[in-house]
Amino acid sequence: MPSGGCENTRLMKLDDLKTLRTAAPAALPPQSISEEILLEKYAKGGEQTIDAIRRLAAALAPALPADNFRAEPIEQTTFPDGFADVAISSAVLHFARDDAQFEAMLAGSWRVLASGGMFFCRLASTIGIESQVEPLGGGRRYRLPDGTARYLADEPLLMALTERLGGRLLDPLKTTVVQGQRSMTTWVVRKD
Repeated sequence: MPSGGCENTRLMKLDDLKTLRTAAPAALPPQSISEEILLEKYAKGGEQTIDAIRRLAAALAPALPADNFRAEPIEQTTFPDGFADVAISSAVLHFARDDAQFEAMLAGSWRVLASGGMFFCRLASTIGIESQVEPLGGGRRYRLPDGTARYLADEPLLMALTERLGGRLLDPLKTTVVQGQRSMTTWVVRKD
């Protein structure tokens, strides 16, 4: 389980991504770099990875601040309010220990998102496997059919959170049941 549950949360300013996309072909031979590789490495977190990404970004786009690349718990992030145009939270929130940590992780992601920004979240849910999950005491922690324990969302929770955050769905909720073992839901919200 990721420490702090944040290693897959990505914050990106659109200008940074555009700068890297533009600089990469001129700086390196074809097939040496792609934004997918950059984002994949960025997503893994850890100081060694962050240092490598900072060096790569400095070579490709020297104008980007090195401090734009960091690994820290999303619920305690030091990025300023409204910093990111896009926040991608992929397989992060379901590692919350309880409601309080889930709320803190969500609040951290939402706080750094600029007005008009997009929150793209993929998280485990009960949707489609309601009868196959086992509650682990109070709250939203469940044992999944694959044997893992996760914090699980459901449609009413995600819709209530969308409203409470003052956001709006950019796309309907979409859920994939993975061979009856777990359920992954995609929740995409615009910050108004």
